[in-house]
Amino acid sequence: MGPRIGSDEAGKGPVLGPMICAAVHASPSVIPDDIDDSKRLNASTRKRLRETLESHTAIDIGTAVIPVTQIDGPRTDMNTLTLNGHIAAIADLDGVAAFNGTIVADASDVSESRFATRLESGLIDECNGIDTIALNHCSIEARHGADEDDPLVAAASVIAKARRDEQITALAKEYETIGPIGSGYPSDQKTRAFLRRYIRTNGKVPACARRSWATVDDIVESIEQSSLSDL
Repeated sequence: MGPRIGSDEAGKGPVLGPMICAAVHASPSVIPDDIDDSKRLNASTRKRLRETLESHTAIDIGTAVIPVTQIDGPRTDMNTLTLNGHIAAIADLDGVAAFNGTIVADASDVSESRFATRLESGLIDECNGIDTIALNHCSIEARHGADEDDPLVAAASVIAKARRDEQITALAKEYETIGPIGSGYPSDQKTRAFLRRYIRTNGKVPACARRSWATVDDIVESIEQSSLSDL
């Protein structure tokens, strides 16, 4: 099997921090045997695999960071942002405009075919409007759960998640005076407690939080109600 490209994202659902998209271009034969969907791996394993992937001369990696400010934009949605992140990460690879193999993406749309069609269209636009991908008969696939069974998509998943882990570690250090920030996911009680402490202390939502998330609205509302009860 020849070189392929796999793409995936990490951080679509958290209330804290950016979303990271990654793409990996390589022959499946050079991907570590213990690669897997990043959600099945602990942080230390993801870090080790990331270092292995990034140090391999036969593996090309592209990434894209979607910051909180962009996620909170009034005229966007997470499906479009995720799609654009995949496009940007793939376009970040060396020589992608001339690639004529198979691109496999972990579909973030309920419709796999729609995600694949939008991905191809976006890549053509990203390559300066030149229909290089179609002319070279590049095959573009999008599948739910591709990070579980495709080694290139799994590798992209590990890169994206490990880099997001790094971002969360940096945020934890930045906000250490407030207390632990947790994983950044809405279901994490440490994350929710951090948001409550920060908002009560500073009277505003921290810059690392996705203000458009319902989690933040709920916490702000509960603090406001609590303040009224104290009057």
